[in-house]
Amino acid sequence: MEKLRTLRKQKGYTQQQIADLLATDVSNYSRKENGDVRIFDDEWEKLAKALDVPVEDIKEEKTSQIQHNDKPTLNDNSSINYNQYCNIPEYLLENQQEYINLLKEQIKALKEENEKLKKG
Repeated sequence: MEKLRTLRKQKGYTQQQIADLLATDVSNYSRKENGDVRIFDDEWEKLAKALDVPVEDIKEEKTSQIQHNDKPTLNDNSSINYNQYCNIPEYLLENQQEYINLLKEQIKALKEENEKLKKG
């Protein structure tokens, strides 16, 4: 999301400041800015307002990277061919990955707290 990154820097905002605006952590915002995680419409609105530009000036849509497997395959040595598709919307996969990363961070923090408590 080069437009967003460039404008954020021109306006003098840090990633942390923008992350706070979106109520997320800086690592998640960084992934959003890099195009690894989807930026939702309400977030685009907040970003545009903070950067004092129309949404259209910063919004960039990442094209879907979902690949479909449409090669016929054999099923249990039978002669029946069928097509197999993976048709899960990318935003669902991204949301799940965000949630997994959040859970990993929480687990790490809890493990650290647990070790401190064990040591007394």
